Amino acid sequence: MALNLSQKQVVVAELAEVASKAQSLVAAEYAGVTVGQMTSMRKQARENGVFLKVVKNTLATRAVEGTDFDVIKDDLVGPLLYAFSMEDPGAAARLIKDYAKTNEKLKAKLVSIGGQKYPASHVDVLASLPTRDQALSMLLSVMVEPATRVARALKAIGEKDTAEA
Repeated sequence: MALNLSQKQVVVAELAEVASKAQSLVAAEYAGVTVGQMTSMRKQARENGVFLKVVKNTLATRAVEGTDFDVIKDDLVGPLLYAFSMEDPGAAARLIKDYAKTNEKLKAKLVSIGGQKYPASHVDVLASLPTRDQALSMLLSVMVEPATRVARALKAIGEKDTAEA
């Protein structure tokens, strides 16, 4: 069903707002994905903070103008599914990667993060990024380690002094 001008403007405005706030973008070819699989993917996307949308490439090109994702405009060819990570930069890549395992027709085409464009092979790199909670726990463990070592050293010194006395 064709969209009229006002409907297209609404779609572009919605996508532009999402693109201005998103952390990363994964564009994937989806031809051959069933409606059931797409519905399941959309549900999973909502749960993981991923904005998933199928729009015409001309509308997507207009929507990303002036955002960090402006670099991908020239590569938007063919039927594409756009997955924007809103909170966790790797969420969209993990979603596409997981669904591509069970459906060979879903193929990542390009990745964009931080104003840079990367080939589809970088989906694995982006998907391997830790989530926010994982990154915070890693940071906490790094921050606690020096204090833990000092405490162990002081305990060892105390035990040594006790043993000598």
